Amino acid sequence: MKFSLAVLSVAATASAFTAFNAPSRSIGASRVATSGVFAPVAVRNVETQLAAKQTPHGGSLVDLILKSDEEKEAAVAACTKELQLSPRQLCDVELIMNGGFSPLTGFMDQSTYESVVENVALPDGLIFGLPVVFDTDDEDLQPGDKVLLKDGDRNIAAIEFTDKFLPNKAVECKKCYGTSEIEHPGSLMVATERGKYYMGGKITGLDLPVRDFPCKTPAEVRETLPDDVDVVAFQCRNPVHRAHYELFTRALDDPLVGENGIVLVHPTCGPTQADDIPGVVRYKTYEVLKEETKNDRTRWEYLPYSMHMAGPREAIQHMMIRKNFGCTHFIIGRDMAGSKSSVTGEDYYGAYDAQEFATEKGPELGVMPVPSLNLVYTDEEGYVTADEAKEKGLSEKKLSGTKFRQMLRGGEDIPEWFAFKSVVQVLRENA
Repeated sequence: MKFSLAVLSVAATASAFTAFNAPSRSIGASRVATSGVFAPVAVRNVETQLAAKQTPHGGSLVDLILKSDEEKEAAVAACTKELQLSPRQLCDVELIMNGGFSPLTGFMDQSTYESVVENVALPDGLIFGLPVVFDTDDEDLQPGDKVLLKDGDRNIAAIEFTDKFLPNKAVECKKCYGTSEIEHPGSLMVATERGKYYMGGKITGLDLPVRDFPCKTPAEVRETLPDDVDVVAFQCRNPVHRAHYELFTRALDDPLVGENGIVLVHPTCGPTQADDIPGVVRYKTYEVLKEETKNDRTRWEYLPYSMHMAGPREAIQHMMIRKNFGCTHFIIGRDMAGSKSSVTGEDYYGAYDAQEFATEKGPELGVMPVPSLNLVYTDEEGYVTADEAKEKGLSEKKLSGTKFRQMLRGGEDIPEWFAFKSVVQVLRENA
């Protein structure tokens, strides 16, 4: 393994989610950064494209993608080495260069990485949920190297490395995931997938990846959003079933959401934990459901993001990314981005840990968290809140995820109160 499991599972007593009081700032204020990951000469100001109501994180939306063939050819010619990106690295590079990770303009150097791990914030105090790092086992890569980053034969970006360091992965996992046990999928990823070294580096974008699912840039999504109403983001990494649909459509009635608000359903289609449905299959389920439930107040886009299953810290990361895509509100579900021990099956986070952390950090971040309703299905009144079902003595129907998967594999009929027929058909066709 790339990292000693014994070291990674060292017990730590520090708080998993360190509180940080950032200096007050105007949400719309622009920032002048000096760190290598905020190279202002590489940033194209896209203020003219910001049709949405929400201000990007840090004040300006980053766009690092070169526009002319001549610029791209010169950037490629300056590189002395080539590297193939892993699927997780590919997602990170895409979100750096298209502005999804604004204000970042590159992979985090050591001081930025340590600040985010310890303080949930960049060195200047701007809140940031999780570190964004370039990992490698290559002993020959050095600061100053200019490297062409590729996905197969496609040139994705050029990177100029600024530093190289040995991270304290046990501390990173304890702070970011709340545990350094390798039974946590995030800790396992850091231990077994990531390389020995992390390297900071400035990114120059060449071309976006070609994917089976289309991923619009933040600027492109913003152009489709109204500039005078709230935009409520709904994050998911699984197929959308009936309860999910009821949840995000009813969120528009929450008193925290202004009149005529819309929902942006924005699933992650990148790498996630091992037993999740593949991103391409999830995308197919979303497409059929988008057509079946089409309405003016629901929009669908796709995010090339690599899940960490980091619970509260990941909730902040998702809110920040959706802020850059133009969202003003974010639905926080029970046990959002949660995970269970692969050994004991016990949850690593409380059901409402992410909601509480998001509520605490929401004002600082500039995104309003919308707690999701705890909905249940009843024979008498369909979907209602669990509290309402209890008060009225309604008969609840339940179907566990495990039972659903068994029925799916066995070809049994799936009740329509639980899942859309179109989604079930896609899942069976791609089993």
